[in-house]
Amino acid sequence: MPTPTEFNLHRSSRVLEISFDDGKHFTMPVEFLRVYSPSAEVQGHGPGQRVLQIGKEEVNIDRIEPVGNYAVCLFFDDEHNTGIYSWEYLYKLGENQEELWKTYLEELEKAGHGQKRHVRPS
Repeated sequence: MPTPTEFNLHRSSRVLEISFDDGKHFTMPVEFLRVYSPSAEVQGHGPGQRVLQIGKEEVNIDRIEPVGNYAVCLFFDDEHNTGIYSWEYLYKLGENQEELWKTYLEELEKAGHGQKRHVRPS
């Protein structure tokens, strides 16, 4: 599994850039990272139990703390900080960002919260 070599948080644009040792580089909006948090609060406790996160357009990251040599904990300014983002999970988010973002926007639309959402992750 590739390991991150660099994290760059751009607070003003609310984007986290992550480079991996295999040469891959991902630019992920903080909103995307927040709505796909690996925490049980977001993912639920089993398959099909993911909870749609609404109103996270303006969320940002206050700090990033390492968790051993395998993950980071992202501390969001909406006080969410229970997701442990393993290197594997971050890589998977980066690789599948376009599809996951589309799914998120479709879920928002179905829930009646997607009218103003036309921004895509970079």
